[in-house]
Amino acid sequence: MSTEQLLKTPLHALHLELGARMVPFAGYDMPVQYPLGVMKEHQHTREQAGLFDVSHMGQIRLSGAGAAKALETLVPVDILDLPVGMQRYAMFTNENGGILDDLMVANLGNDELFLVVNAACKEQDLAHLRAHIGGQCDIEPLFEARALLALQGPAAVTVLARLAPQVAQMTFMQFQRVTLLGLDCFVSRSGYTGEDGFEISVPAADSEKLARALLAEPEVAAIGLGARDSLRLEAGLCLYGHDMNSETTPIEASLLWAISKVRRADGARAGGFPGAQTVFAQQQGGVRRKRVGLLPQERTPVREGAEIVNEAGEIIGMVCSGGFGPTLGGPLAMGYLDTAYTALNTPIWAIVRGKKVSLLVSKTPFVAQRYYRG
Repeated sequence: MSTEQLLKTPLHALHLELGARMVPFAGYDMPVQYPLGVMKEHQHTREQAGLFDVSHMGQIRLSGAGAAKALETLVPVDILDLPVGMQRYAMFTNENGGILDDLMVANLGNDELFLVVNAACKEQDLAHLRAHIGGQCDIEPLFEARALLALQGPAAVTVLARLAPQVAQMTFMQFQRVTLLGLDCFVSRSGYTGEDGFEISVPAADSEKLARALLAEPEVAAIGLGARDSLRLEAGLCLYGHDMNSETTPIEASLLWAISKVRRADGARAGGFPGAQTVFAQQQGGVRRKRVGLLPQERTPVREGAEIVNEAGEIIGMVCSGGFGPTLGGPLAMGYLDTAYTALNTPIWAIVRGKKVSLLVSKTPFVAQRYYRG
């Protein structure tokens, strides 16, 4: 796809002004890094506050008295009892229990739900919603109407509270309507870095005004996709299309924690989502492969797609995400392994350019998450 054909976020001109190196990502022309460079952008987010443009993500509003009940038929998550002003991580599953996409769902109150889905999946997610629950609630895509910013890092709360003091009282996964610079925003205390921080949905036409105001604060630097990836990998967070896909179930992806207890096999509203029986059977009987953390025992980074072998050289899995962790101070990866090899500290090897690189199965997150839970 040529640069002319790529979609642009409302902050595209600002990225160019800031000297960003742009790359194609999910059909958009996106900043991978700024002159600061990926390593320093990563460290700045861990130490102060980083501002990310994530406007390529899809924002969708569901409304109507049946919205929560309808959405529950598509996800293995408790939506009916999601409190007003809270959001929850969810997954769309298919009839085989595979993951069609992962998303965030917030309860706005007044029978309104607010969804944020992945950029590469947003058109198919919208079609999926319309096909399955379009007759039960109103489905309004906000793809063009709203931009999305993420302010992440330990200084994020200090910075945002200068514009709206009430955000300091929010805790992890709370979601509120907040006025910032006179703009009607939705703010959640959440993010994709493992750090405390906020995600801010803002009217697209006014997003540059808000972004410039935040970047003017001394603690804040613009951060690109490169550091976003290394931050989320250190936090052990999945990236759709890499660490899970429509061929991967929540059990294989080590995401059982994201299936609400009330929706599990022994729950009060058990099942009722696509592929439930497959997921329950795997939960009971186990799976052949599972996503685990991997720590290379030498300095060689191990990248996505690298085969993983046992001592005998037999292929036992594959790396799904990998790179260098600036905070960890070394390479790190996640991969799918035959379950016989998934115990912590099991020695295995990745094949990198024809050579064996020693790995140990590791717990995740690799770097402690610092969400603010109050």
